[in-house]
Amino acid sequence: MTHPAIRFVLPILAGAVLGALLGYFAQCTSGTCPLTSTWWRGTLYGAALGLLLSFSARSS
Repeated sequence: MTHPAIRFVLPILAGAVLGALLGYFAQCTSGTCPLTSTWWRGTLYGAALGLLLSFSARSS
């Protein structure tokens, strides 16, 4: 059985990594795409989406 903190943090880290990769490789040249304009912004949005996923998984 996994520790509850790991089950909470793992989706956040996965979202941050995927968001950073998406922001790094699929950069938006105009800067209007919030997820893919820079790698660090992709990291923040990915972590936020991972946090929402983590909260929704805990509530069900």
